[in-house]
Amino acid sequence: MASDLLTRPSSPVAPPLDARTRTIFVNGDRVSRGWMAIVTTVMVVVAAYFLVPVLWLVIASTKSTGDLFSTPGFAFADWHLWDNLVALSTHQDGIFWRWTLNSIIYSVIGSAFTTLVCAITGYALAVYRFRGRSALIAVVLASLLVPGTVIAQPTYVLLVHLGLDNTYFGLLLPALCYPFGVLLSFIYAQGSVPISLIEAARLDGAGELRIFTTLGLRLMSSGMVTVLLFAFLGSWNSYILPLFVLTDSSLMPLTVGLTGWSQASITIPGLQILTVIGSLVSIIPIAIVFLSLQRFWRAGLSAGSIRG
Repeated sequence: MASDLLTRPSSPVAPPLDARTRTIFVNGDRVSRGWMAIVTTVMVVVAAYFLVPVLWLVIASTKSTGDLFSTPGFAFADWHLWDNLVALSTHQDGIFWRWTLNSIIYSVIGSAFTTLVCAITGYALAVYRFRGRSALIAVVLASLLVPGTVIAQPTYVLLVHLGLDNTYFGLLLPALCYPFGVLLSFIYAQGSVPISLIEAARLDGAGELRIFTTLGLRLMSSGMVTVLLFAFLGSWNSYILPLFVLTDSSLMPLTVGLTGWSQASITIPGLQILTVIGSLVSIIPIAIVFLSLQRFWRAGLSAGSIRG
């Protein structure tokens, strides 16, 4: 043993790295300091791009109508946040909270059914082999290239012929067609639902519907959370289609109602601060939904990286 140790060649000693090329290890990966500095700078700039308008919105919501235009944008003035909330709640008999309820109905119910339809469609495209499957997938991909504003007018005409204009169903029904969600569900089903597991369930006598509800939905749950989040955000921020379909102010969502206030504030100065405080309140449900679904989203990403 001693002779082996004496005759064994020693491992070469790595030369010291220059400070300019020094590397650090992050989760086992070697990353240069320069590259980390560039990435950090870009992330800070992107975060500031999204957070600075929110900061201005928070500060502006605490001001009165006069202070909104007479003080710097990012400087606090006299505290009027509670007075603004009271004015928001009492203006036009509290129509703002009616718009909020409508947005919740459109977004929660619409995104839930949209996610279910996308999961069923994506699962079918990933699991079953049938004639025209490739063409159908190509149609789904091609539909992503069509902007929503282009089909808003034809959709409105179709809803008028169906008698669904100026109704809740007039907005809930078109939301079921979500090609981006179908594509996400298709990709996720391909990676998370093993065909061998489905065949084993079939040999055990399980029907296709039972396989989907007990296996497919459970294995696709993390991917469905992503579809649900995107569908909720898309429905909450929808503007063009509600503007065409709805004429009754009691059925309008927040996007249409606040835009109407913003346009009317040119002649009615008091609506300017109501639009600001209303915009601040409207982003609270989005933050709640995102924070609530974040842990499921992270779990899905972690599971996907482990499977990969």
